[in-house]
Amino acid sequence: MERDSRPLILVCNDDGIEAPGIAALVAAVHDIGDVFVAAPIREQSAVGHAITVRDPVRAQPWPFRSPSGSVPAWAVSGTPADCVKLAIDKLLPRKPDLVVSGINQGPNTAVNVIYSGTVSAATEATMLGIDAIAFSLCSWRGGDFESAGRWAARIAGHVLTSGLPDGILLNVNVPDLPYDRIRGARVTRQARSRWEESFHERRDPLDRPYYWLTGRFVNLDEGDNTDLHAIEAGYVSITPVHHDMTAHEHLARLGSQAWDEEPTP
Repeated sequence: MERDSRPLILVCNDDGIEAPGIAALVAAVHDIGDVFVAAPIREQSAVGHAITVRDPVRAQPWPFRSPSGSVPAWAVSGTPADCVKLAIDKLLPRKPDLVVSGINQGPNTAVNVIYSGTVSAATEATMLGIDAIAFSLCSWRGGDFESAGRWAARIAGHVLTSGLPDGILLNVNVPDLPYDRIRGARVTRQARSRWEESFHERRDPLDRPYYWLTGRFVNLDEGDNTDLHAIEAGYVSITPVHHDMTAHEHLARLGSQAWDEEPTP
């Protein structure tokens, strides 16, 4: 892949511009390209692929430092997808060669991909014709971001060298282990899962009800080639993802039905 200069890498996330994961990701990739940050000014976890359409999106320069010094950065009032859209259209000096999102605090495996703002930021980049990777550390609290960052740099380097198929992003989940205890990387599929959810009803000081979502994650997939299985076995999971949600394998069967006729009882 020929370029006139060092690769330009856009870094974003959904945990917010001050999250430790994005600092670790910037530190990890600054040696392989020129880094630019555009991230939400506040946490935007689990917003999925939401975009802002009825309010203005604001961006302000943000003091962001990496081991190589200060990094050009903007804190954005909108969602992760807003950050990518705005950066590419208005804030960056040119179209980036790669968009990396994360490092997310917590796994984005199985059904969590649907809700993830981290993955959606990378998805937005692929929709705009740019190679993209979403990185997540499989720990809800703290965790070894340095280890995850080393894997992020390695995988990003491969993508910068070889590229990705059109419309495909990589959803990368890293187990919360020291670097020398991770067993390697596996290309996986997204596991089938669901959340068994409920809302706890509580009362505010004025005795008005409010509701707090809680739930239990349920793995519905016993396969050994899934993202969940790879993480449990101590491997980095690399899942190719695309935004085409069409169930192509069912088009022929459903297309053979006479949908314009009255159904037969």
